[in-house]
Amino acid sequence: LLLPEGASAEAPAPLLLWIHGGPLNSWNAWSWRWTPQVMVARGYAVLLPDPALSTGYGLDFIARGWDAWGEAPYTDLMSITDAVEARADVDETRTAAMGGSFGGYMANWVAGHTDRFRAIVSHASLWALDQFGPTTDSSQYCQSIFSAEGLDRNSPHHSVRDIVTPMLVIHGDRDYRVPIGESLRLWSELAEHHASDDGTTPHRFLVFPDENHWVLKPQQSVVWYRTVLAFLDQHVRGAEWERPAVLG
Repeated sequence: LLLPEGASAEAPAPLLLWIHGGPLNSWNAWSWRWTPQVMVARGYAVLLPDPALSTGYGLDFIARGWDAWGEAPYTDLMSITDAVEARADVDETRTAAMGGSFGGYMANWVAGHTDRFRAIVSHASLWALDQFGPTTDSSQYCQSIFSAEGLDRNSPHHSVRDIVTPMLVIHGDRDYRVPIGESLRLWSELAEHHASDDGTTPHRFLVFPDENHWVLKPQQSVVWYRTVLAFLDQHVRGAEWERPAVLG
């Protein structure tokens, strides 16, 4: 848990649950791709948990989530969020969740299974696993994790009608690990089921035509962070939406 300067019982910080990718990974290193300190500098408390499937805790810990991404990993994330929200220096009424790749999958799963968060950011995410399996450049990896029944049972797209939290969907058009078709379908189904009669929606879609699974160009990272922060500030902190100038 990273806390911003000044967080206290008198001035509790809004909470951002940031879910790592992988899923065979852990929050044990700093990288240019993901820099939680940017969010901390903006005043957010950032929770960086290692749920089931994370590395560094033994094979049994990984096995808890094998063929069951929407089960133990999800309940682990909700349990640790409960514990952190009980802190006096964290504002449990102003929370958001986000993640990329597997973290994006989990963000989508969270969106369809709870309304506890005010905003959700889903980057390079898996949405419809039956579609993802045959199109990813790592199909053998996908087949090694899921049974046919598990692939269907753990697919977030089944819960699209239950989503009530505003989502920011982000993807790179040159992503071959998780092809952009995942986010295109997510965005299309959000619009189909949740747009108002006049076509407006609280959800947003940001596409990087020349980025891949990650946003690697420094100038594009600026676009990513400013857009994500503008979205979070609007829904978590009640700020008026202001389109970032870097979007043109």
